[in-house]
Amino acid sequence: MKLFTHLKEEVLGFITLLFPPLCPLCRNHNLDSFQPGLCDSCLAELKPLSSPFCTICSLPFEGPPGSDHLCESCLKNPPPFSGVTAYGIYTGLLREAIHHYKYEEAFYLHRPLGRLLAETVAKRLSPEPFDFIVPVPLHLNKLRERTFNQSLLLARTLAKTLQLPIEAQGLERTRPTLSQQGLKSEERKRNLKGAFSLNTEVKNRRILLVDDVLTTGTTARECSRILRKGGAREVHVAVLARAAKYL
Repeated sequence: MKLFTHLKEEVLGFITLLFPPLCPLCRNHNLDSFQPGLCDSCLAELKPLSSPFCTICSLPFEGPPGSDHLCESCLKNPPPFSGVTAYGIYTGLLREAIHHYKYEEAFYLHRPLGRLLAETVAKRLSPEPFDFIVPVPLHLNKLRERTFNQSLLLARTLAKTLQLPIEAQGLERTRPTLSQQGLKSEERKRNLKGAFSLNTEVKNRRILLVDDVLTTGTTARECSRILRKGGAREVHVAVLARAAKYL
């Protein structure tokens, strides 16, 4: 076994020497790791979410670090989820990366982006484990158009990194919906009403709901409402990026 491991390391080293791994965003060589990931230059351009932000939905605020508080929306209309953990703010290179990932078939980005989110979840959340991960689903029509569910691929990376089970079909999108982009708040709610159904047992379970971006939170609220209605003890949302109203 030791000999096999040594030979494997030698072969990987030789392959890496001949074909240095590339950063999937800037396509420059990333020579520091055998594992595909983002280079230091790209990582430095990303904007991780930092205090202050809403203690429930992670909406970023302007102000001194440590002045976290509830936003107006969460105060007036508390969401069915317990909180949101976001890697970064939906702007700059992170926004470009997510757009490239979702709309330009750069599905390979789910690994480096998913690992960034998994590391954030591991740092910020309680050590008490979740029972399983549920991705936000796509309708079959959208899945055929896009060829992959970006939230499912992210969820699989989180499941592997955090060593958690995944219920890939835990939620189902039962009817096609319009894109949420450009819709007003009430239009978003009507657009998603009755669009999801529950496909798994969630009673008394702690669930990590995974999506790529949280903007108004309408999708996360509706999915969480379905899960809580099914008896889930807690739903926490994990997203790559949180949109900021002031951006």
